[in-house]
Amino acid sequence: MNQDQAKGKWDQIKGRAKEAWGVLTDDDFKKAEGSVEKLYGVIQEKVGDTKEAIRTKLDKLHAQPKNGSCCG
Repeated sequence: MNQDQAKGKWDQIKGRAKEAWGVLTDDDFKKAEGSVEKLYGVIQEKVGDTKEAIRTKLDKLHAQPKNGSCCG
């Protein structure tokens, strides 16, 4: 496990904590923030990239034009 994967595991834990806090305080934004952080942590743990690299890749995917087909 490299350093980015370990950070991904930690981000998952932080995300779960934020989600739980959002539930306890009925704060929808905190719940959503926790879900996003947990997702980044899962991807980071699996791939081993930094959170910034993952965000860049996801932004590029999101920016690609949608042509209505599933696979390109």
